[in-house]
Amino acid sequence: MVQSWELELGSRKITLETGHYAKQANGSVVVKGGDSVVLVTATMSEPRPGVDFLPLMVNFEERVYAIGRIPGSWNRREGRPRDVATLNARLIDRPLRPLFPEGFRNDVQIIATVLSFDPDYEPEMLAFIGASAALIISDIPFTTPIGGIKVGMVEGELICNPTEEERENSSLELIIAGTKDEITMVEACAQEVPEEEMIEALDFSKEYLRKIVEIQEKMQSEVGREKAEFEAAQPDPKIVNEVRTYSSDLNRALRVKDKLDRQEAVDLLKEQILEILVPRFAEDGEEEEVEKIIKNEFEAMLKENVRQMIIKEKKRPDERELDEIRDLYSAVSILPRVHGSAEFTRGQTQALSVLTLGAIGDSQIMFDLGEFEQKRFMLHYNFPPYSVGETWPMRPPGRREIGHGALGEKAMEAVLPDNEEFPYTIRLVSEILESNGSTSQASICASSLALMDGGVPLKRHVAGIAMGLMKEGDEYAILTDIQGLEDFYGDMDFKVAGTREGITALQMDIKIGGISREIMVQALNQAKKARLEILDNMEEAISEPRSELSPFAPRMITIQIDPEQIREIIGPQGKTIRKITEETETKIDIEDSGKIFILGYSREDVDRAIGMIEELTRDVEIGETYMGTVKRLMNFGAFVEVLPGKEGLVHISRLADYRVKSVEDVVSVGDKIWVKVTDIDDKDRINLSREAVLKEKGKECAEEESRNPQPKARSDSDSSERRNDKRRGGNRGGGNRNRR
Repeated sequence: MVQSWELELGSRKITLETGHYAKQANGSVVVKGGDSVVLVTATMSEPRPGVDFLPLMVNFEERVYAIGRIPGSWNRREGRPRDVATLNARLIDRPLRPLFPEGFRNDVQIIATVLSFDPDYEPEMLAFIGASAALIISDIPFTTPIGGIKVGMVEGELICNPTEEERENSSLELIIAGTKDEITMVEACAQEVPEEEMIEALDFSKEYLRKIVEIQEKMQSEVGREKAEFEAAQPDPKIVNEVRTYSSDLNRALRVKDKLDRQEAVDLLKEQILEILVPRFAEDGEEEEVEKIIKNEFEAMLKENVRQMIIKEKKRPDERELDEIRDLYSAVSILPRVHGSAEFTRGQTQALSVLTLGAIGDSQIMFDLGEFEQKRFMLHYNFPPYSVGETWPMRPPGRREIGHGALGEKAMEAVLPDNEEFPYTIRLVSEILESNGSTSQASICASSLALMDGGVPLKRHVAGIAMGLMKEGDEYAILTDIQGLEDFYGDMDFKVAGTREGITALQMDIKIGGISREIMVQALNQAKKARLEILDNMEEAISEPRSELSPFAPRMITIQIDPEQIREIIGPQGKTIRKITEETETKIDIEDSGKIFILGYSREDVDRAIGMIEELTRDVEIGETYMGTVKRLMNFGAFVEVLPGKEGLVHISRLADYRVKSVEDVVSVGDKIWVKVTDIDDKDRINLSREAVLKEKGKECAEEESRNPQPKARSDSDSSERRNDKRRGGNRGGGNRNRR
């Protein structure tokens, strides 16, 4: 039986349905908003042997039929998920994962399939609600429903789940997830929004989150299945107690200041414990199981010791104060031939950012379920194994790398110049050279430095900082600039990026049930203090964009033509524009408005391309004299090209200042001759006269024509030799020449 529930979020209505589709899944919900329809399923299988983590899989599946189109790939099927779909899957995963029971190891898969798309009702937000609802009504042991909304800000007014038009005019895009009373996840892109307004937006969300949670609780009470019993496996208490006797030794090892030395001390202690305890407790064939118990308990003890040191003693492993940043170092112009480069180091986290400028045509074409767009700013994040002193196979970027790159793009978006001011495609690559916490924020700092080093006219610097939290009961400690150990064993990873004016990006993940408003406010204020300190350091390296681009960067010139003349530039099958780009070694992009972007590696190349375009777009004027090229001969006259693509007729009676019996007696195809425009009729036919120029210039005209070399006739042997030459490589000097 199909059952449905309706939910009002501000002026928007959302419907949740269950009981008709995908009934073999543990939980299945269809979420509708406007014309958007998303099917969300939650399925669980038995735990696999040896798995010691929660194997939660979240898939966000976009179907192109949702917008009534056929996929453009060669096999006409949807392929690998777009980065946006991957980010949406992460968005759903992050707030749900901490709410599963401790020790739960069953495979759980959530699949959100977009069946119909309405740009005013974003499917990722419907999927977000549907994922929690599908889990709650299922027998999967997930008992804490969460809500999720997007908050926009248009002219100072906060809006819940803004429409497409409202999003385009919004200075804030804030995604919030939370339980009835506490926030569990935040993701934001903002136009330098002050901390006070961000807090106001977070407060604004609570009413809507509560409504979403309450409707799920109602669904559970009416159609929910009984939850499967789950009890975490308990290790042998004798082994646990024996491992605990080494707590003081571990405490001493944790207080080693340097990351690598500290890790070595901890690893050495663990190996010693294993050598002593495995033979003591393991019977034949039980060694692997006993070793696993010891390692798990050692890890639990490690976590407890780190947390107690910070919460009770207010001491950090590297001896910093809770609000203290590690040593900072900023430098620019690191690499000699790139368009811009910078290094940013914070403690043992080091990022190298490299800038490349390109043509408009180098932008990334984004095909999504709405209209396609050109992405002219890209920040790509790479995390090689050597950055943490380890080895693993090098593979294409995963969800983490894509997510960190996207966060950096959000952070920089507010300060980038618009297309009119700086019509380049901008690509930044962040290479993480060393990692000990918050590499994504180091990437943001290094990228801001590299952009200024490259002469990109940024409004101002952007810096990022990662905040942490450790909480036991009512006691808690908020940490500035968390390192890897504090991130791994902490309760919060709160990344804040922005300028001196305000916040440009936020990302917060919570490993506990949620955090209070008080903690959120304190964390934001502490982050602001740290951000300003980092900005001071960055500005010492470079405080404003360089006045000129790198000598190795391409030059971009923009010109405007009449849109009706675009076809003259492109030519039949693109031949004309290809000729220009090949001869001048430039890249040319043309907008429908008639705006032309010309990019070249020397000003001379760009100027030549401009000259050729101006020739193509010049109008033929009556009374003007041109040196034209004879294109065709007829018995009544000659057709002469006076401007590229523009021909006129020289009647036989006007070919010379004497009577001409045959056109061939005076001119041949390919001759360069002077002509004057005598008339352009109402059908744009151009009439020319060589006679008029001869009468005006006399012998001077004939002499200038004779100085222009005429094409010689090709013999059969010439053609044969040219064909053989082409087979050998195109020129007799020995092969093709590489273009610059």
